[in-house]
Amino acid sequence: MEPLRIGILGASRIAPEALFAPASHTGDRLVAVAARDRSKAEAYAAEHAIERVLDDYRAVIDDPDVEVIYNPLANGLHAPWNIEALRAGKHVLSEKPSASTAAEAQRVQEVQRQSAALFMEAFHYRYHPVMERLVELATSGEIGTISHVEIVMGFPLTRPEDPRWNFDLAGGSLMDVGCYAIHALRTLSTALGGTPTVEGASAVLHDVDERVDAELTGDLTLADGVTGHFLSSFYLPEMTFTLQLRGSDGEAFAHNFCKAGLDNRITITRGGESRVEHHGDRSSYTYQLEAFGRHVRQGAPIHSDASDAVHQAMIMDACYTAAGLPLRPESHIA
Repeated sequence: MEPLRIGILGASRIAPEALFAPASHTGDRLVAVAARDRSKAEAYAAEHAIERVLDDYRAVIDDPDVEVIYNPLANGLHAPWNIEALRAGKHVLSEKPSASTAAEAQRVQEVQRQSAALFMEAFHYRYHPVMERLVELATSGEIGTISHVEIVMGFPLTRPEDPRWNFDLAGGSLMDVGCYAIHALRTLSTALGGTPTVEGASAVLHDVDERVDAELTGDLTLADGVTGHFLSSFYLPEMTFTLQLRGSDGEAFAHNFCKAGLDNRITITRGGESRVEHHGDRSSYTYQLEAFGRHVRQGAPIHSDASDAVHQAMIMDACYTAAGLPLRPESHIA
């Protein structure tokens, strides 16, 4: 396929892993970058072989050589800049969560429908073979009839100045790691023929800002006879991204379903015996960028388009409401 020509908004920490390393495999071009501090952008571009530095985000969007905008800005800046890029006719690969609320996600979808541009919310885990296998295990009967899904998503967030603690930038554990749990539960719910419903949620509040969830747990109904439970946390002592399927005849445990490039094991237990499967030998971000390239160049379907993002945000909103917390505020471009 013809390489994608990508412009990057901001000098983010996630982009080297989420975009630059995958692009080195796919051959996609890193055309331009801008950051609030031009000198920082220049150092960033030199380090990561980005072709040129521009003055601001708008210049990246307006660059005629840029056809795709990658948006890894703080959560609260995702939707406003996604909308600006889509209005300019640029395809968008947006880090998650791609909007702060369902209402905001709906506005992104409306703009996308009016443009000729395409949109992907970067739920990279969904494009890795580990998640494909989990969907298969949930529906094939290999471990019997599924009754419950258990997901734990967390790591220690120790920097007090980190924007993920900032309510005004749509911070909170649910917005950061919990959104993966919600997306995976939605994926399995759909595969099992159900519609996910939030039954309850509770939160451990940040000691500086009680509007921000340091941890959030939720209970969902996924399908008839199938429940789901998740924990999202900034307090766990080490990175934990696990998913367990419980069936009538056994269970399946993904050791790191979200970043399976680090650990692609699925342990399947049935009849008192366990076996370990390995699926996929590359980063989930590489699988994602390949899927996005096929979507742009060939019209191939994806799992996380603008419509999916609306349904995702609706469940996120419902979790915050059930936990008694306010929805994250919406941001605007000055």
